[in-house]
Parts: sequence; C-alpha cells; structure tokens
Amino acid sequence: MEKKYVEVCFTPDDYDYFKGRFEIVVVIDVLRATSAICSAIDNGVKSVIPVSSIEEAHNYQEKGFKVGAERQGQIVEGFDFGNSPYSYMQPALRGEEIVLSTTNGTRAINIAKDAETVVIGSLLNLETLTNWLIARGKNVLCLCSGWKGNFNLEDTICGGAIADKLLASGHYSSHEDSSVGAKYLYCSSRDNYFGFLKSSSHRRRLKKLNLNRDIKYCLTPNQLDVIPILQNGKIVALSDS
Repeated sequence: MEKKYVEVCFTPDDYDYFKGRFEIVVVIDVLRATSAICSAIDNGVKSVIPVSSIEEAHNYQEKGFKVGAERQGQIVEGFDFGNSPYSYMQPALRGEEIVLSTTNGTRAINIAKDAETVVIGSLLNLETLTNWLIARGKNVLCLCSGWKGNFNLEDTICGGAIADKLLASGHYSSHEDSSVGAKYLYCSSRDNYFGFLKSSSHRRRLKKLNLNRDIKYCLTPNQLDVIPILQNGKIVALSDS
C-alpha cells in the first residue's frame, strides 16, 4: 500500500505552501487555545465557535453567547473568559455553545477551515488523536499556530510528536525539513516538556502572568481521549472517536 504523507507547518503564514495537499489538517496551539478547546469538548461543551477578531466576538456576545477572548495571553476586558483550559471545565458550561477568539489558535483554525477535515490537536489528546489519524489513513498536515505568525517551540514539538507516531506506524512518510526538525525537537523534549520549554518565549510570557498551572496542565500529555472536529464552522466532539 502506498504510504501517505505527514508534514508539519510551523505557522499559519506558511500554510499556502501546503494548502490543498492534505485531507486532514490538525491545528495545534498547545499554550493554550487548542488545549482549552479539547478541555471544553471533554467537559461536555456542545460546540466551540472559533472567531478570529474581537469584533466578531463582540457580535456573538451581543446575541447572548458566552464568549471567551484572549489577546497577549490575557482575558480581553468585557468577556466571560480567556483561553485557560480551566475556564472551560465548569459544570455550568456542559451542553452550552460558546465562542472563542484567541491571538493565534482561532486564526489558524479559520485559515485551515476549507480543508476536507480539520481536527484540534494538543498534547492532552495526543495518543487518541494519533491512533485515529493512523486508522483514517489520509494525508495529514500538522498546522502549528505559532505566535503572531512566528515559529514557536511548543506547537512544533506537538506537531513533531504527531509526525513521529505516524511515521512509526510504517504507513506514513515525510519529506519537508520542517517535519524533520519538528520530530527532532519532539525527541529531544519528550522526557521533560516542562524543563525543555523553560526558556521558550510563550512559557516565559505566561509565567509573567502567573499562569504556571495552565502551563503544567497543557504540557502533560494524554489526559483526554476526545477529538474535536470542525463541522460547519463549529468545533464539536468527533462522534466516531
């Protein structure tokens, strides 16, 4: 059987190079948007509507939606919550439809929205997601959200982890240097993500905001067995996961 491809795209700004060649796009924003989305869906949130701008978020808020909005790592004033995963674990949110806008993650989701299948990846659901991807047998692109269009370590490590596990299955190959680099970063960090990322820009940024609890949670793999998927502009739980 012909092998499928798995590649890693470092930032949404590089997406056009890969666009159209992969049936499945995995959007990754480890600290913290995709970790928050995985936590929300695992908590029983009915759906998450990802929007790119604060203006869109305000429009939903005026319609009565619960809205999370984050910029620069902080909750945007006037909104219900930001992108801390713990904000989405509230029992009161079960069964609710919520809206989320973040600095990087929701932008990446919307950039990839026209792909055949868009799923949400994080370290939290790594094993469940990679097993599902292998079972699907489709070409996979790991789209890292980065930071304002720039490369970041944590998303690249997560993309490298997904690529490594798909390559190890024997059913995938990769050819891009970005994928090779991501895999090596993952292999160098997998025994201690927290320590490896100690000097990373976003971890330092969040630490200054006293968000170490969020960081530790987001960097602890395989806590969730959910696969959030984008369907008709809304992120919901994959029904056959």
